[in-house]
Amino acid sequence: MSARVLIIDDDNLVCISLKKVLIKLGYEVEYCMNGVEAPAKIKEFTPDIILLDIYLTTHNGLELLKGFQKSFPDIPVIMITGYSDVKIAVSAMKAGAYDFLLKPIDLDQLKIILNRAVENILLKREVNRLHDMLKEDERTPDFFGKSKKIQKLISSVERLAKSADTTILIEGESGSGKEEFAKYIHQQSPRRGGPFIEINCATIPKELAESELFGHEKGAFTGASQKTKLGKFELANSGTILLDEIGELSMGLQVKLLRVLQERKFYRLGGEKEIAVNVRILAATNRNLEEEVQKGNFREDLYYRLNVAKIIVPPLRERKEDIPMLAFSFVQEFAKKFGNEIKSITPGALEMLQNYYWKGNIRELRNVIERAMLLIDENEFRERHLSFIAEQAKAPAESSDTFVLKIPPAGVKSDVVIKTLILQTLKITHGNQVRAAKVLGLSRSKLRYRMEQLGIEVTKNISE
Repeated sequence: MSARVLIIDDDNLVCISLKKVLIKLGYEVEYCMNGVEAPAKIKEFTPDIILLDIYLTTHNGLELLKGFQKSFPDIPVIMITGYSDVKIAVSAMKAGAYDFLLKPIDLDQLKIILNRAVENILLKREVNRLHDMLKEDERTPDFFGKSKKIQKLISSVERLAKSADTTILIEGESGSGKEEFAKYIHQQSPRRGGPFIEINCATIPKELAESELFGHEKGAFTGASQKTKLGKFELANSGTILLDEIGELSMGLQVKLLRVLQERKFYRLGGEKEIAVNVRILAATNRNLEEEVQKGNFREDLYYRLNVAKIIVPPLRERKEDIPMLAFSFVQEFAKKFGNEIKSITPGALEMLQNYYWKGNIRELRNVIERAMLLIDENEFRERHLSFIAEQAKAPAESSDTFVLKIPPAGVKSDVVIKTLILQTLKITHGNQVRAAKVLGLSRSKLRYRMEQLGIEVTKNISE
C-alpha cells in the first residue's frame, strides 16, 4: 500500500526534511504550515495518515485534533511534540490521537509508528469489506480468510462445486466453519437457485430422526397428527441438503440413507408411496469416519458413498494469519450490537489471540470476542480485555512435537522401553495396527515383527 501522509507543522525545515524522508520510504507526501488551511488540504489530498505538530502559530494542535476527530474520524493522527510537552502528548492520546513522536524525530521510531498505522488501515479496510459481505447471504472467497491453506481449500471447493450431483464429505473440528463451506459449495453450484437445507444429526432425538429426514404420514407414530409432514430431503428437492454431524446417525438410519444415496428414493415414515428426489447431498463431521468404520460405529458402504469427494477444513490454529481479519469482523459485529465504538485492536491483543490454542476454532473466537466486548467502555480493544484467556494463551503441552523420556536411576532395558511405547501407541489407536505403525514411523510388517518379538498380543482392551 502506497499511503498518503499529510504533515501539518509551521516549521518549514521540519516539513521539507520529513517530506524527503517519507518519499524515500515510499509514501506520497504533502505538507501544510498552518491550521487554517489544514481542513481544505485534507479534503484535497485525502491523506491516509496525518502528522500534526501540537503547537502551531495559528492554532493549538489539540483543538485541531478534536476537529479532525469529528470531520475525518477514519484518519489516524500522529502528534509531534517536544520532550517538555509529553504530558500534553498523553492528553492528545486520550483525545483520540493514534500515537506521538518526540522532537527531534527518531527516524526508526517514525518508521515503526507509520508501519503500524498502515497495518491498522489495511485491517480496517479488510474489516469493512468483510462487513459488507456479511450484509449479504452470498459468500466470497475472502469471507473465509486469506491464508494459503484456506485459499487452497477454496480452489478445491470451487472445482468440486461445479458438479451438480457429486456427494462431498466435509471433515473438520467443531467450530472450524464446515457449514459455511457447505453453503459456499451450494452457492457456487448449478443448484444455487434451489433450496439449501441443513439438518444437524446430533441434535435431533433418535426417535424423531427418521421423520425429520424423510417425513411421516398421519398416525405413523404417537403424536403424528398432521396429515403429512415433509422431511428435509423433500424440502431440499432440486437443491442441496447438508447432513451435519453425520457420524451421530444410528445404524438403522445409516441403512436407509445408503438407499437414498444410491437411488435418490425413499418412503415417508408410515407411508406406502415411494418418493423420488433430485438433491445433492453434503455431509459434515468432526469425527474421522474412517476410524469410526474400523471401530464398527459407521457403515463402510455408506462411508464410501459419502466419500466420493472429501474436503478437510483446517483448524484455526493452523491458519493464524486469518485471526486478525476474523477478530476485527467479530469486534465490529458486537460493537454494533452493544453500542460500542471500537476503532482498533492493539498489536498486543492481536498477539494474544494468535497465540491462543482455539480448541473451539472460529466459534470459540467469536464467543471470546463477544465476552470481551460486553465489558469494554473505550474505543480500543486491548490486551487487558482478554485477561480471562491469558493463562491459556499458549498451545497445550499435548500439542507439542517434543517427546520426553524419563529414565529411572537404576536404568531400563531397551526392550522394555520399546514394548511400553508400542503398547501406549496401540492404546491410543484402539488397537489399530496400521495407524500405530504410522504414528511410530514403522511399516506394518516391522511393527508386527516387533510385537511378536516382544510378546505383545492385541487384547480385548485394545481391540482391532
